[in-house]
Amino acid sequence: MKEFHDLADLSGEEIQDLLTLASRLQTNPEPRALAGKVLALLFMSPSLRTLASFQAAMVRLGGGSFVISPNMSIHGLETRPGIVMDGMAAEHIREAVPVIASYADAIGIRAFAERRKLEDDLADLEYNEMRRLCQVPLINMESAINHPCQSLADWKTMDDLGVAGQGGKFVLSWAYHPRALPLAVPAATVHMAAARGMQVTVLRPEGFELPDAIMQKARQAAEASGGSINETDDRAAAVAGAHVIYAKSWSSTRHYGDRIEDQDLRNDLDHWRVDDSWFDTADTGCHFMHCLPVRRGVVVTDEVLDGPRSVVIQEAQNRMYAQMAVLHRIMLQP
Repeated sequence: MKEFHDLADLSGEEIQDLLTLASRLQTNPEPRALAGKVLALLFMSPSLRTLASFQAAMVRLGGGSFVISPNMSIHGLETRPGIVMDGMAAEHIREAVPVIASYADAIGIRAFAERRKLEDDLADLEYNEMRRLCQVPLINMESAINHPCQSLADWKTMDDLGVAGQGGKFVLSWAYHPRALPLAVPAATVHMAAARGMQVTVLRPEGFELPDAIMQKARQAAEASGGSINETDDRAAAVAGAHVIYAKSWSSTRHYGDRIEDQDLRNDLDHWRVDDSWFDTADTGCHFMHCLPVRRGVVVTDEVLDGPRSVVIQEAQNRMYAQMAVLHRIMLQP
C-alpha cells in the first residue's frame, strides 16, 4: 500500500485485510514492527483524537513521529497558489510539504475544507495540491471531503459489536450545531456504511441534503455490496428498526459558503438533538455513534451519550487500532 486516501480506492478484500490486521494488532501487538521508522504528521487544522491516536499507534509499533502545525511550530503556512507572500505566513506548502516528507518514511496530512465553494471542496483542491507534493507514502488524516481513518475505525467498531453488514440498518442523521461544519465525516460515513452492505438512510432537514456527488458515490458502493441508500427528513420512518444512529452536523449545501444564510437556516433546528425518544422504535440493540468531538446538550443529550447505547469511546479507541493496521501496511509493504 503506497497511499491511504479513500476507502473507495480499496477492494472489499483489502478493507477486510486491514480490519483483520487491526484486530490482530489489538490483541497481539508488534512492538518492534516499525522500529526505526518515522511518521510525519502535518496538521493544517487542530486535532485531538487524530493526533493522539497516530502518535500512540507509532509508539505501539516501535516507531516515532513528529508533528508540524502552523499554529504550533512555524509562523504561518501559506496554501494559496500564485500568492505574493508579504503577509504573516513565512512558508509555502510547495516547499514545506516536500521538506517535511523528506524527513519521514510516510506522511499524514490533515487539511480541512475551505467552505467557500462547494465544487472546490468536493474536488478536495487543497489536499490534492499537497498530495502532489509528496514523494513518500501518504495517509489522509481528513480532507475537505473525506475521512477514511474515521470510517475504517467505525467499520471495525460495528464489526466488534456484531452489527450486521448486509441487512443492518444504518441511520446517518444531521444534528444541530451552532456552526457550519465540513462534509468530510458525513461523506465518508455514508460511503462506509453503504460499502459495508447496510441499508443506509441519510436523515436531514430541508436544505442540508448531501451533494449529488457524495450520494452517487455511496449508491455505487451500495450496488456493489448489496446495500441500499435513502435520504429523508422523516425521522420516524428513518429510525424505525435502526441498528445504528450516527449523529453528525454539517453545513447547509443549499447555502454552502454563505455563513449568514446557513445560520438563518439552522436557527430553528435546535430540536434536531438526539435524545432517548429517537430510540423508541429503533432495534432494541441500537447503538449511538459519533466521531467526536461532540457538544453535549446540543448534538445529543447526556442520557444518550453516557448511556449503554453510546459507543463513542470504543470508536475513538478503534481509531488507534485501525491506523496501526494502515501504518503497518504502508511502512512494511510499500
